Amino acid sequence: MKNYLEFEKEIKSLESEVENLKSPFGTEGISEVDTQKIKTTEMEINEKLKQTYANLNSWQKTLVARHEDRPRAKFYIEKIFSNFTSLSGDRYFGDDKSVTAGFGLINEKSVLVIGQEKGEDLNSRIERNFGMMRPEGYRKCVRLMNLANRFNIPVVTFIDTPGAYPGIGAEQRGQASAIANSIECSMSLGVPNISIIIGEGGSGGAIALASSNKVIMLENSIYSVISPEGCASILWRDPSKSLEAAEAMKLTAKDLFSLGVIDEIINEPVGGAHRDPEIIADEVKNCLIKNLKYFENLSKEQIYEHRKSKFLKIGREKGFTKSSNLSDKGLGFQEPFYQKIKRNIFKYKYVYLGLAVLIFAYIFTVFK
Repeated sequence: MKNYLEFEKEIKSLESEVENLKSPFGTEGISEVDTQKIKTTEMEINEKLKQTYANLNSWQKTLVARHEDRPRAKFYIEKIFSNFTSLSGDRYFGDDKSVTAGFGLINEKSVLVIGQEKGEDLNSRIERNFGMMRPEGYRKCVRLMNLANRFNIPVVTFIDTPGAYPGIGAEQRGQASAIANSIECSMSLGVPNISIIIGEGGSGGAIALASSNKVIMLENSIYSVISPEGCASILWRDPSKSLEAAEAMKLTAKDLFSLGVIDEIINEPVGGAHRDPEIIADEVKNCLIKNLKYFENLSKEQIYEHRKSKFLKIGREKGFTKSSNLSDKGLGFQEPFYQKIKRNIFKYKYVYLGLAVLIFAYIFTVFK
C-alpha cells in the first residue's frame, strides 16, 4: 500500500482511478478495460507529479525526506555493493542496530560502507531506534574507519538520521565525546570518504559521519543542525511555525549547494526516490564510482588537504583556496578586496590622517 503526503491528494485520487480502470471487475460485472483512458490518466499523473515536485517548499521537502517508503541505507547497500560483509560491535559496550557497517565491493574495488538505518516497518524501526545512533554506534564506525585507513580502503557513508539518540543511557556512555571522536576520525583519514545524504541529515548525528571529502545529497533530502520543529519551538515557542523555520534554515540540497556546504546533488525520479528506487540506486552507484575514481591517483596527503581545504572554505568569501589545487601544498588565504582596503587604512591610519590634514591646509590656503 502506497503512502501519500498531504500535498499529494490529487495524485492519490488519480492513481486510485487508474487502479479502478485496470480492474476488469466493475459495478456491472466483468467489463472491457479502457486502455486509452488509463494511458491518458497516467500521463496526467506524471504531469501533476512534475508540477508538484518542481514547486516544493522547504517544509514539503522535509516531509519527502522523511517519507515512509523512501529507500533506506539497507536498500542501497544491497543494490550497489557486492560481497558485503557486515561487522558488529565497538569492542567496549555492544552493537548499535541503528547503523550498518561492513566491507563490500563496488566496481570490483573494496570499500568500507557505513549506513544509518531507520528501518522499514514499526518493529524494525524500534529495533533500529529510528536511525538515532548511540555512542557504541559511533565507536563502531571509528573502529572500522581506522581499519579502512590502515589498509587504504575508501569509506562510503549513507546518512539518514533525525539526530543522535538523546537518552540518559547514551549520555552516560559518552554520546558527545563519541560524536566528537567520529568527526575527528573522519576529518583525519588518509583515504577518501564520500557521504551521501539519502533522507534526513540531522544535527551532530549526521555530521559525525558526513565530515567527508565529498558530501552529496539526494534532491529531496535535508541537512540541518536541528529539525524545523525544534527550531520553531526554540525561536517562536510554536512548533506550528515549522515552514518558516525550514525556509530560514536553508536545509534543502539546492540551498546548501549554493552555500558551498555540499558538493553535489543527485536528481531523483519524478515524484521522489520512493517512486522508482531502482533508478535512484543506479544514480547513486554511478555517482560513487565517479567520485571514487577522482581520488584514485591522489596521495594520502593530497586527500587530507582536499578535505581540509573544503571545510575551511565553507562560509568564507574566497577563503582558503590554495590547496584546492592539489598540485599546491599547504593553505593560502585569499583575502577579499574590501578587507584589504580596511586593513590597509587601519595599518597606516596616521599616514592617511597626516595627508588629509595637509590636503585640507592646502585647500584652505588656496581658497582663502
